[in-house]
Parts: sequence; structure tokens; C-alpha cells
Amino acid sequence: MEIRQLECFLEVCKELHFTRAAENLNISQPSLSQQIKNLEFEVGVPLFDRIGKRTALTEAGKILRHHSQRIFFELEQARSALQDLNGLQRGKLTIGSLLTTTHYLLPQVIFNFKKMYPNIALTVLGMRTGKIKKEILENNLDLGITFLPIENDELETISLFTEELALALPINHSLTNVEEIEWKVIEQIQTVLLPENYYLRMLIQSYCNEAGVYLKPTLEMTTLESIVQMVSEGIGATILPVPYLDFINNDKIVTVKLVNPTPMRQIGLLYRKDKYMCTATQIFINQLVDISKSLNIYKQEAK
Repeated sequence: MEIRQLECFLEVCKELHFTRAAENLNISQPSLSQQIKNLEFEVGVPLFDRIGKRTALTEAGKILRHHSQRIFFELEQARSALQDLNGLQRGKLTIGSLLTTTHYLLPQVIFNFKKMYPNIALTVLGMRTGKIKKEILENNLDLGITFLPIENDELETISLFTEELALALPINHSLTNVEEIEWKVIEQIQTVLLPENYYLRMLIQSYCNEAGVYLKPTLEMTTLESIVQMVSEGIGATILPVPYLDFINNDKIVTVKLVNPTPMRQIGLLYRKDKYMCTATQIFINQLVDISKSLNIYKQEAK
């Protein structure tokens, strides 16, 4: 069983499509198919079910995928440890972050980090919470910045801060002159929100349930930028983190505090418990914690 065979196998597992997997690997589809056939011959069982154009993992394929991911995880651990020993002149750090926090939390940390380690390739990807957790577990990300709490025996979390959510209203809305708005009033306001399967929307819904409010948005959109645009055009109000609203500083939007209850969300770091933490990663984490402390939204939480 060869490393190249396992690389090909994992790429087919990811795509469940031989043509796309071959394109990603920069090899021909016949070459990829031959690699998989050789691997299946080595292990003595089929790894994929091929029914027409559909490709699916067999039970044997699922077992091999688990162990193959572990093999590449250990190889990455060894590489990180050796790079650490060599003074961190090379290497990479890949981070998945909530889209809101990429705006107001990460820029200063990234600037400081690149000054210290200019030769380390730093990648920051905007993602949703579920995707961040999945990619951390599959070792495609080194760190995640996401909503907490997250319960998983394989994952470690560090709380960074708790931020408040507020109502964002078009500047010409009748309620822009009030300091606070109770949740029960939101039921009477036209809203523009993320779809129901987004964590922020689920959080908003939990506060609605607590307040006994039925919230039915007039418009659902999948990006914060598009939601902000709709609010600024007067289509409706929305509920977003205060630091994000402060950062965008849109002069066509007025932010009003929500009370009874005041919605909050906890933001923190996420990583695998068994992952080797090189010096660069530890420094990035420390800088992120320090920046969080400097924010007005910061509230110390227990780890």
C-alpha cells in the first residue's frame, strides 16, 4: 500500500467522482482508476460501489478512509514538528473563521503574525460553523474561529469573547429614535435574515422562542453583505453582531439595542486535541487572545 495510492483514494472519497478527482490530482482518469484498482487488489475488497454514474464508499472504503486520514494527519504532525525544530522558516497555517470575525478580529493578528513569520504561508478561509468543525476534524484546518460551545471529545476550545447582537434598522425607519427595543416588538417589524440552517439564524430563533415571539422574515439571503445591502435600501431590519455593524459603519443603517432578552453569542478557538502545536500556531493563538481582550466586546470566560 503506497502513499500515492492513498492520496488518490482520499481524493475520490472527497469528490465521489473519478473525473473531478483526477482533475484535482492533475492525472488522467484512467491513471486514477488504475491506482484505485491496484489499491483494491492490495486490500482484497472493493472500496467503492460504482452504480451507473454514481460512486459511493463501501463499508471497507469507510474503514480505509478513517485510517488513511489518520496516516496523513500523523505525517503532517511530523512535518510541523520538524519545521518547528528548523526555526519556522517554512510551513503553513490554515485557519477557518466565521465571516463576521474576519472583518473586525483577524486583520491586526494577521499583520502582526506576518511580520514575525513572513515565510509561513497563512491561509484564512471564511466558513460556517458546521464546515469549520468538519474541516478541523478532517485535519484540513489547523485552527477554527467559531461559535461556542462545541462538544466533541476530539476537539479543544478556547473562549475568546462574548458579543452582543443588535437590531439593524434602515435610517428612515420609525424606530431609529429609540434606545432599546424589546423582543416582542420585533414580531411587528419586517426582517431580512439568514436561512434557517445557519447558526446565527438558529441562535436568533432560540431568543425568539425564549421571548415567545414568532419571527417570519420577509426575505432570506445567504450572505451578510447582501443582507446589509437590503437593510440599507429599506427592505427590512436585521439582527447582527454589534462589532460587525460597528465595523461596516454603514451610514444608512441605525443600530438599536435589543432587550428582554439581550441576545449574545460566544466566539472561540477550535482545534484538535491531538494536533501538534508548533511555536507559530501558539503565537497566533496568543495574539488572537490578546486582541480579543482589547475589544470592548470582550468578556472573560472559563475555558
